[in-house]
Amino acid sequence: MSLTRTILITGGAGFIGSNFIPYFLESNPDVAVVNLDLLTYAGDLANLEEVKENDRYTFIKGDICDRSLVEQIFDKHHITGVIHFAAESHVDNSIKNPGVFMETNVKGTFALVDVAYKTWMEKPFEYKEDYKNVRFLHISTDEVYGTLGETGLFTEETPYAPNSPYSASKAGSDMIVRSYHHTYGLNTVITNCSNNYGPKQHDEKLIPTVIRKAIKGENIPIYGDGENVRDWLYVLDHAKGINLAYTSGKAGEVYNIGGRNERNNNYIAKKICELMDVLKPKKKGSYLEQIAYVEDRAGHDRRYAIDATKIENQLGWKADENFETGIIKTINWYLDKYDFITKE
Repeated sequence: MSLTRTILITGGAGFIGSNFIPYFLESNPDVAVVNLDLLTYAGDLANLEEVKENDRYTFIKGDICDRSLVEQIFDKHHITGVIHFAAESHVDNSIKNPGVFMETNVKGTFALVDVAYKTWMEKPFEYKEDYKNVRFLHISTDEVYGTLGETGLFTEETPYAPNSPYSASKAGSDMIVRSYHHTYGLNTVITNCSNNYGPKQHDEKLIPTVIRKAIKGENIPIYGDGENVRDWLYVLDHAKGINLAYTSGKAGEVYNIGGRNERNNNYIAKKICELMDVLKPKKKGSYLEQIAYVEDRAGHDRRYAIDATKIENQLGWKADENFETGIIKTINWYLDKYDFITKE
């Protein structure tokens, strides 16, 4: 089969990207992938062992802020699509060091989308002959919408109200991508997702932290009163949604991808501990005894929840996992990662 497209995927060695690339290659056998990743602390090539020998996969270590490198990649590989994951994403880190978030998330996104425009188009709303069927898909977050009260859901029409340096930088990158569609006619799609969980997530995130601390016999830290609510999305379900948005979405549209699995942090911690009491019992007592409450994060949004009706109705996407099925798969993966034997 002859290849018809080469897609640039940025940040593909990170959590969501490394789950997406194997799925995308399998689902699109006529497509080649170039993965551009700087391999910061959040990126790990071990996450991509299953595709490293695939002749349709190429890895390039580099920075999306390096415009000349991005231009070389577009030219050498005849890039006809971009799926842009690369971002600084840990909220705590954005509070401590916001500058790097502005560099990567805002300036890096600008470099990518501007190179795409100048490579693919003669002038606004006029594509070059070799680039008639191109697309730039930008992966974003529900955090750009701010926080919700006890009721309501984020829709694609919810006004932006970011509350952390991380979410502000992602909101800025969303607006840049949007502007290139409306000003230049670039074929862009934006997806905003809820909290992802599953295999390959960085150890600093909530669910891996709960599992890791439980195994080590350490206190499991929960911010504030633990009542902060998130909508949890299994990462492979997210990958399926991104693939649909890229292949079938409408140019210029935004699609919210959420799992319809609202859970607060107390529930998450307790559920994991209860499951681990069965999957990997302690010699004495329960993992629940390790849960400890710590000072709340600055500006900690109380509740996020996504209305995924648009992508469900327009593109036929549906989450295959609910939280209770996905979390068992996730715990087992991390227990294996930490060399612990699990029960079937």
